[in-house]
Amino acid sequence: MTDWTGVLRLGAEERNGKTVPKNVYFQGAFKVMRPIYHDESGQACYYLLNPGGGYLDGDRYQMKVGLEKQAKLTLTTQSATKIYKTPRTYAYQEVEFNLKDGSYLEYIPDPLIGYRDARYKQKTTIHMEKGCTLLYSDIITSGWSPNGEKFSYDMLQLLNEIYMEKELVVYDHIKLNPAHQGMDGLGLMEGYSHLGSMVVINEKINHEFLDRLYQAISSYSKACKIGLSLLPIPGFTVRVFANTTQNIERIFSDFHHMISQECFNKKPSFLRKY
Repeated sequence: MTDWTGVLRLGAEERNGKTVPKNVYFQGAFKVMRPIYHDESGQACYYLLNPGGGYLDGDRYQMKVGLEKQAKLTLTTQSATKIYKTPRTYAYQEVEFNLKDGSYLEYIPDPLIGYRDARYKQKTTIHMEKGCTLLYSDIITSGWSPNGEKFSYDMLQLLNEIYMEKELVVYDHIKLNPAHQGMDGLGLMEGYSHLGSMVVINEKINHEFLDRLYQAISSYSKACKIGLSLLPIPGFTVRVFANTTQNIERIFSDFHHMISQECFNKKPSFLRKY
């Protein structure tokens, strides 16, 4: 697999308390803005751009990001990732992150929207050294359909692998295939239309912190269905069922604030996109 619709290579390192680019390369329908610094922490923020406006039949994207020791980076998208009709070949995205000791990555893309007859596969691989912090979230939803179908896409598949010191510690595989699955059934969408996932890895995460997260989300229980689980390494994963993107974003925002305060004694930056 060598023909890519878009390619991005990004490396960042810490210099005098500030995260700066070490190397940046992109080509095709994949671009990245210059880094933005939202506060005095030195943490850099990059916005990913897709000039084409969405993923089409047979589109293939590859992104590789590396953080050197103590580098701190927020990576987000300028807007939602839209997957349009793919009559012949599914759209595909491959992402690889490499995090060295003491680095911190926030990967917070906007929602992934699957429109009518869309097929999409995504593989994300994260390699971490001990002492790193990771916050990774995603939201999956269905796009507008002319006949009002709740799930008009053909298939959305997301595979996540996280390695700590070369050992596989997290394997998460989501495959939503409305044509062959009863989407409202137990273990699938269970009557909801939106699915949010978050993975957080940090050495300060423990049972006590998870209990505080449970207390923080108690007010959302009527509008959403939420599950939290500790990982085999210091960290946790979250799964949220909801019927609006905004409900999931509010929950993830609350978690983001608590994690930033607990791990770095700071507030997260507001990722304004307008």
